[in-house]
Amino acid sequence: MLRIALILASLIGLAAVSVPSNAVDAPRCAPHESWDYAMAMCMPENDAGSESVALSAQFNAFGMFAIAQGPRGVDAWAAPNMVMVDLGQSVGASHFLNLELMGTTELWTYPRHGYPELLQIGEERSDGTPYVDAQHPHSSPIMGLTLSDSFTIGQSGTLKVFFAPRGESTDGPVAFMHRDSARDNPDAPLGHHVGQDVGHISSTVIGAQLALGRLSVEGSVFNGTEPSPTILKMTVGALNSQAIRFTYALTPEHRTMVSWAHVQQYDPQYPGTESATRLSASLYDRFSAGELDTVDHSLIVGSISRHPGGSSLTSFLDETVMTRGKSDLWARIEILQRLASELGLMVPEQRSMDPSRWVSAFTLGYTHWSTRAGPVQVGIGSSITIDALPRVWAAPYGGQTPWTFRLMVQIRGFRGSHQ
Repeated sequence: MLRIALILASLIGLAAVSVPSNAVDAPRCAPHESWDYAMAMCMPENDAGSESVALSAQFNAFGMFAIAQGPRGVDAWAAPNMVMVDLGQSVGASHFLNLELMGTTELWTYPRHGYPELLQIGEERSDGTPYVDAQHPHSSPIMGLTLSDSFTIGQSGTLKVFFAPRGESTDGPVAFMHRDSARDNPDAPLGHHVGQDVGHISSTVIGAQLALGRLSVEGSVFNGTEPSPTILKMTVGALNSQAIRFTYALTPEHRTMVSWAHVQQYDPQYPGTESATRLSASLYDRFSAGELDTVDHSLIVGSISRHPGGSSLTSFLDETVMTRGKSDLWARIEILQRLASELGLMVPEQRSMDPSRWVSAFTLGYTHWSTRAGPVQVGIGSSITIDALPRVWAAPYGGQTPWTFRLMVQIRGFRGSHQ
């Protein structure tokens, strides 16, 4: 099924031959900025020959209280957050140097057991116990630090080379914290570690991006060991993993992306495996519909296969946010495979094997936004998530359809300058 999705995504991109060549310039960026499809955000652009300096900063922070049903549910406060700062300097007629810093305080604003999220897994605490039914904090205070140099090629082409002691490998879809369709949702996708956006925090990344008209090609080498979310250091590791990603803009507001990565990684949760192959295919849309101001939508397929002899798992995600005036109605549907061992389940069938089973989650949320005060806007919202489990896994969760209710306050802002 994943191969079919990859092929379809590629065919859709190749079929868009009638799109004008300037269609990749997203209209919602400020002057002296251009849309970065991999980051799903406006970035300072190369102003060739002007010796100009561009500075931009943005943040998105939640204060959230979760009420989760069932024996594994945890009622807790948490504050997912991120801040991103970009500083760019034009050098000569064709170079643009850029320093990008992405930070968070989640190590100190999450409960010790992690952000409460049923069926979520990934990473370990400082004592070696895994996060289960919880999202781990992202590496704090530095999630990413990337230095890049962009060269202009011809009239509209760009070649960017970059180095990041901690940054994004060039695989997976747009990371959830950068997606327009997830901007009001504090939850990391359940498929985060199933071929989706886990590569957005990688160690020791060296890569390049070639953008020519509608097509962008990215490649990178990096260290496959994921940075520990509870250790305050930024180590440099061996370049033992590779990734490549293609993005094709059908129109300014519709694009498709496919990626492949081979990751050298030992994970104690999957004994006997030494590496993994991650695949993804994704589509992104923005449009208006009826009385709605905007509709932002993402469709993602991810897959991970562990070697040698490890499991192969697949994940699907569809998410949307619909905006009318100051109101956002948002939703996410996820269907994915989990292993019994990942969730720490001791079920009868596990006596002879570690089975994978399909689980799913449906989230519906609403956020009401205040009038913008300068660069800052405040939102008040809530959401409910209903999970669906196979019957054989239901007892530890208190039933086949546990739910989680969230109340949240969200603060976001953006400021940019160009001199």
